[in-house]
Amino acid sequence: MTTTINRERLATTFTELCEIDSPSKKEGNISKRLKEIFTELGANTLYEDNSSSQTGSESGNLIIRFSGNRDSGESLFFSCHMDTVKPAEGVEVVRSGDIFRSKGDTILGGDDKSGIAAIIELLTLIKENNIAHPTIEIIITTCEEIGLLGAKYLEFDKIESNYGYALDSSGINHVVVGAPAANKINVEITGQAAHAGLCPEMGINALALAAEALNKLKVGRLDHESTCNFGLIQGGVAANIVPEKILIKGEVRSHSAKKLQSYTETITRAFEETIEKWQPNEHTGAKKPTLSITIIDDYPALSIPADAPVLKRVEQGAVIAGKEIKFIVAGGGSDANILCGKGLPTAIIATGMNKVHTLEEQLDLGDLVSLTELLYGITTAA
Repeated sequence: MTTTINRERLATTFTELCEIDSPSKKEGNISKRLKEIFTELGANTLYEDNSSSQTGSESGNLIIRFSGNRDSGESLFFSCHMDTVKPAEGVEVVRSGDIFRSKGDTILGGDDKSGIAAIIELLTLIKENNIAHPTIEIIITTCEEIGLLGAKYLEFDKIESNYGYALDSSGINHVVVGAPAANKINVEITGQAAHAGLCPEMGINALALAAEALNKLKVGRLDHESTCNFGLIQGGVAANIVPEKILIKGEVRSHSAKKLQSYTETITRAFEETIEKWQPNEHTGAKKPTLSITIIDDYPALSIPADAPVLKRVEQGAVIAGKEIKFIVAGGGSDANILCGKGLPTAIIATGMNKVHTLEEQLDLGDLVSLTELLYGITTAA
């Protein structure tokens, strides 16, 4: 690679982006600033879609296009999300040498502003050095952190490229080529309230029924491809009242569509059987517990074959950039799952983010430079 990354400019860009508040649904300010930056860089098209009417965000997704200046007719995209998890308001970046952290009472925002900063530096280099490149599309979504909402309502008909790269993973010099599909599972059990001290016999304890059903299930790692977790429970009124209504929220993930369906059905049956076998007594009379289960197809699996053009190109880009990259399979979902599900093969590139979603989040400038070098290699690959 002959073009040199401007480290301090990249550091300044990253710091600026992190210090613009953008928790999910409050992406208005960062969206406005990104429009300014990409306009200054000479974007041929800058489009904000209408997804905000579905997501409730202050902004729609951004789709930016820089037309190619070589005859190949190639086109590729880079994707990031502009929102961050909380606490994310009043971020102050503290730099110690090449390490960026927040002052300690917020996240840093490297997830996913590290990716956006690298894209901006890449486009700046291209413009400064008049570098030949294919058409480059930039997709920047909202509300990724709260269920990939921006990507789910992205106006895909506005995207011209056939494949691309999501810059959104911890670590450096690895590319995610596989990630699981996921189902969200919402379970609501309704029993009957009663005073727990005076007449507990008249109650139908929804919490006890939920616990009985959960006790039948395996959670955690189910097999080498699948996981299950129930992470949220709501309900009850007071310690001395038999809980009438309980809501439990969980998920199942698997790289196998068959296993995802099978495990989801197993969970459903466990709750159904628990409710069905419940026996009334003389005090509960004709009252019976009821069950409502909602299964939400959260996102599809990501699986990219080794010979796919999107992976061949990143391999070529790594050679140009002098990088040794590793292809890995991950356990999480991202915008890339949604993009792949829409027929746009999307590999996930690690950006150097570290300890994300915590107050200890940090990022090494050296990793951010390395990411930008890889993006340069991908862009200039034949």
